[in-house]
Amino acid sequence: MMNAYDGTLLNKARISLANMFDYAVNDCMYKLEVFYTLFLSSVISKRFEHGDSKTIAGMSGIELAREIISTNEPGASFPEPSGRISRSPEYWLGWVLAYYQWEKNVSFKKITECIGIECILLMYRKFHELDISHFVIELDNMRLDEKNLSMLKRVRSYAGISQSELSSITGIPVRTIQQYEQKQKNINNAKVDYILRISRALHCEPEDILEQ
Repeated sequence: MMNAYDGTLLNKARISLANMFDYAVNDCMYKLEVFYTLFLSSVISKRFEHGDSKTIAGMSGIELAREIISTNEPGASFPEPSGRISRSPEYWLGWVLAYYQWEKNVSFKKITECIGIECILLMYRKFHELDISHFVIELDNMRLDEKNLSMLKRVRSYAGISQSELSSITGIPVRTIQQYEQKQKNINNAKVDYILRISRALHCEPEDILEQ
């Protein structure tokens, strides 16, 4: 498989995409999913996918975020970058997403076709200190298996929490969690209290674990 573009641009692409997500979410206060949707519909994402050097090497992540937001909100004002010392989960997200897109030569839209961007962010807990090859393998496997997984199992896996840990946190029997994940029980019919306990434990919205 050929990479998406010349590898000499990869490091700059990772830094730019990392700073773009970090600035948009943590400084401009955009919800990740909202900003990611804007990113997908922008020319910026297409230019990244094709290795456009003027975009990847010629613009900073902050400039990319501002251009994407300005297209949606003409005349928008922007805060100065906060200059955080520690790297945020959103920074990590951009870093690994740029690498995965480059290595697999697949569009950003295709990467998140079945796996939402928020769910990939949840992988930060488990993978941010590991070599990126572990993330790539895991995301490959999840993309292959995604269509057959229940929403609860998807989100729990992304968060790196075992069924027993989830049971301990929520007070919901392991067997009940297993039944929801195996679709032996319809989680959409679960007690509202169960849904709220699980979503709080997984740091997600209640609707994220419901079946479509």
